[in-house]
Formats: sequence, C-alpha cells, structure tokens
Amino acid sequence: MKRFERYVLTEILPPLVGALGIVIVLFLLALLEAVIAPLLAKGANPLLVARLVALNVPEALTQALPIALMFAALLALSRLAADSEIKAALASGVPASRLFRPVLLLAAGVALTSFALNELLVTRAKVQVQGVQREIVLDNPRVIGLGEQQGGQGLVLRDALNRAISVGQALPGGELRDLRIVTMQAGLPPREVITARRGRLRPGSNVLELEDGRRVTFQDARPVTVLTFQRGTLPVQDVQASFDGGDAALKPIYLPLRDLLAKTNVYRQQHVRSPGDFTALHRKFAEPLAALALAFFVVSLAVFAFRSGQNLGLVWALLLSFAYYATWSVFKVMGENGALPPVLAAYGPDLIAVLAGLGLLWWAGRR
Repeated sequence: MKRFERYVLTEILPPLVGALGIVIVLFLLALLEAVIAPLLAKGANPLLVARLVALNVPEALTQALPIALMFAALLALSRLAADSEIKAALASGVPASRLFRPVLLLAAGVALTSFALNELLVTRAKVQVQGVQREIVLDNPRVIGLGEQQGGQGLVLRDALNRAISVGQALPGGELRDLRIVTMQAGLPPREVITARRGRLRPGSNVLELEDGRRVTFQDARPVTVLTFQRGTLPVQDVQASFDGGDAALKPIYLPLRDLLAKTNVYRQQHVRSPGDFTALHRKFAEPLAALALAFFVVSLAVFAFRSGQNLGLVWALLLSFAYYATWSVFKVMGENGALPPVLAAYGPDLIAVLAGLGLLWWAGRR
C-alpha cells in the first residue's frame, strides 16, 4: 500500500472508532428510555438488567459499523479536501482513483467483521437475551404488569417442544397461578391440554412444578383421556418469555444462517410465502455489504465535492447517515410485510448508494 493510501486510512480510523462509540452511546440511551428505566422502576434485578444491556451491544455494533464507516470516511475526506491535501496529492501525480482503494479495502474489512459478528455473537447473544428476559420476568413478574389488580396482561411462555404455557397470574417470588399448557400440532387441533391452579419453575432447572391440575388428551379434536392430579412435574425445554406478553420466538434475522437457509428451503419446496424469513435471509448478506456500497458512495461524493469546490462537513455526514438509516428502515419494514420483494427490500438501500455514487462520478467527470 502506498504512503498516500496509508495516510488516508490513518485519517479515517480515529473518527471511525469515535463514531462507533457515539452510536453505542446513543443505543444505550435509547435502551435506557425504552427498557432499562421502566424495568428498574418496576423493581427488576439491576444485575439482570445490566446483562440484558450487555447482550444487546453486539447487535448495535454490527448495525453501526457500516454507518460509522460512512460517517468517518466523509469527515476524513472532507478534512483532506478542505486543507487542500487532495489537491496536493493530485498535483504530485497521485490519481483521484487512488482514494477508492484504501476506503474500499477498509470497507471490505468492515463488511467481513460485521458478518462474522452477526453470525458468531449476535445470534448467540439473542438466545441468551431470551434467557435473561425469562429470569427478569420470573424474578419479579411485576416488570410486565402481572399481579396488578387492573390492566395486567397474561404471560405466555413457549418452549422448544411447541408448547404454549399460558399464565393467568404471576406473583413475586416466582409463583404462577391459573396455568394452561397446550401442546400444539401444525394445522391441527391441540393434542394435549394441561391446566393447573398453581405452578412454579424449579430454580436452576427446566422443570415446571404443577399443583391441583387436570390433563386432557385429544384425538380428532375429541377428548380421549381426562386425568386429575394433586402434584406433578412437567419438563420443558428452552422456555422463552417476552416483556410484552407476545410471541417470544426469535426473529428470523437472529437465526444462524444455516438454520435460516434450511427454513427458507422448506418454504420454497412447499411454495409457502413468508416475506419476513426471505427478507431476513437476504439481509444477512446485504447489511454487511452496505459498508462497501456506502464507502463507494462517500468516495464518489468526495471526488465530486472536490471538483466542484464544495466543502462537506459534519452536517452533511449527519444528514447522509440519517438518510441511509431511514431508507434501510423503510425497506426492511416493507419487505417483512410483503410490500416489496425480499431481494429488493434487502439490497435496495445498497443499490441506491451505488447508483448515487455512479451518478456523482459521472457528474464530476463532466465538470
């Protein structure tokens, strides 16, 4: 790598680290308002809340890397242009295209890092987030309003055996009341329903202790056995809980790539339309590749600004970062709802950045 290219990298790396730090701080502030403060106000265990925050940091880092790179590269190249260092480099025989190489190489490294972080850390962290949420909920059920006299919503737990565990009331200390465990069958009526007046998840295990209950098994939607019991135990696997009482299953984007590929392949064979899953599959690749698309756009913008005599500073960096994030959010929601094809929803923001960069280079070449 030439000296000029190393110099460009040294100008980009410090603001890149700073931009990542700023994004992480903004993420924590948003999390503080939306999650941390309400949980602590309702008496959640501070150590569990701290674990929840730490497990969400890898996701914030992977999402922040491409935007932070665009922000840092734009600031660095603007500074070089404002101080006439790009003009001096061109006057000494360095071609303008030499700006692309260090930025795109750095962007390729950021893309690989983002993909690796997502597959190695984020997918595992999100599974652990579910466990921490369950611990917070069962340690103090009032964090989701359970046990309140008015306005409380029921809690639904789910386990890996496709059983829905409905809890009518959860009391401090982990005691559960009015339980209903339904074993579901895809496209068919429930196979088994267990009800119990009281229950408790045995600490440190995957066993649900039940008291004063009844077990009903069905065949062709008709009961075939009805058993009552005073005490019983129900082994469960990977119990999941959510703070809003909704479905606590992992979103498709948080599944490992191998599992998501297998899932979407089954949908293709069965001709099942699942835009959320297919959009998530393409996002696995499109979001890391955004680093390359945004880096190309930034360098193209820097060349255009230099040749047109314009100065791009902090305000432009903030505006363009916000514009990309807004575009990414809109395309993602439209893809998950089936309003756009999954490929376009995932790669659309990257394609817009590349086309905008090509347009700027064409315009700069005519000046």
